[in-house]
Amino acid sequence: MFQNVKAFTVDEAKKKLEYYCAYQERCHQEVRQKLKSMNMIPEASDVIIVHLLEHNFLNEERFAKTFVRGKFNIKKWGKHRLTRELKRKDISKYNVNQALMEIENDEYIEVFNYLAEKKALLLKEEDIYKKKKKLIDYLLYRGWESYLVYDKVNELIK
Repeated sequence: MFQNVKAFTVDEAKKKLEYYCAYQERCHQEVRQKLKSMNMIPEASDVIIVHLLEHNFLNEERFAKTFVRGKFNIKKWGKHRLTRELKRKDISKYNVNQALMEIENDEYIEVFNYLAEKKALLLKEEDIYKKKKKLIDYLLYRGWESYLVYDKVNELIK
């Protein structure tokens, strides 16, 4: 009838969450979710989160910057997608803006051009309008600004 659930003391949970945060940058939302999955009461969760913040295991600005750098460099996401994903993780507007400032403008445009040109070459569509639509959809889904997308698509596909 009863589930076999391991109960954690506050100290055990602190150690577990210190490791959890040291292994990879985490946002507050992920830490709260982890504490919930460990069946910690809200008061204990608050004590643990304060401990993690005081000892710099948890830092939302650092998380946002790491997230932006990683998703931009690896997944080639544009600023709209990065902003949307950070908002989904309840990151403050200030931290989102600070993180986006990590991306150099020249590098941003360079990555965008590379991605657009690479995808345009891979599209095997004969119909010009369908080809344009596929490229536009691909770039918008990745979070690139629409003015950049439409200008580039019109430049690449004639």
